[in-house]
Parts: sequence; C-alpha cells; structure tokens
Amino acid sequence: MTAFNIVRFRVKPGREDAFVEAHRRADITFKGFRRGALVKTGERTYCMVGEWDSFDSLAAARPQMIAVLDTVRDDLEDLGGGLGVTDPVSGETVVELKQ
Repeated sequence: MTAFNIVRFRVKPGREDAFVEAHRRADITFKGFRRGALVKTGERTYCMVGEWDSFDSLAAARPQMIAVLDTVRDDLEDLGGGLGVTDPVSGETVVELKQ
C-alpha cells in the first residue's frame, strides 16, 4: 500500500526564494520515494507532499528527510502551538482517486 507524507511550513519574510531553490536543488534519492511536490498554500506558507512505495519506506527515510529539512531550517518560522518549524503528518493510502 502506498503512503504519503505532508509537511506544512511557514517561511520567514524575504526567504521564500531561497527556500524554494533549496527544494529544487535537494538530492531526493530516498529508497521507496515515488514523487513529491512543494505546494504554495498561502502567504509564505507551503506544504511538501511526498508519495512513497510503503509506509515502511517513508519511515526508513525520516533521517534523510530531516537532513533535507536542516538545509532550510533557518528559512522557517516557528508555527506556534508547540509545533516548531514544521507540522508533519503521514500515513497509508486508504482510497486512490483516479480520473
């Protein structure tokens, strides 16, 4: 069963270009990673969405994902509410919608 991870970010003022460019340059060669997208969701807010072969492959890649996050951590604002600079969620696919 495929899995997805979604991570919400808020970028500091004036740092959006650097944040986006860092994602363009990122080496995303994680085992089991199918594809991903950085989505602009509002004023300085973004979500990263990743599709994985399985939840196990997603979980195994967490140290690598944290390493990528560390390259942009200084570009991010604390989201508040005890979240820190990210609001991550992940899980297995339960329904696939196709056109």
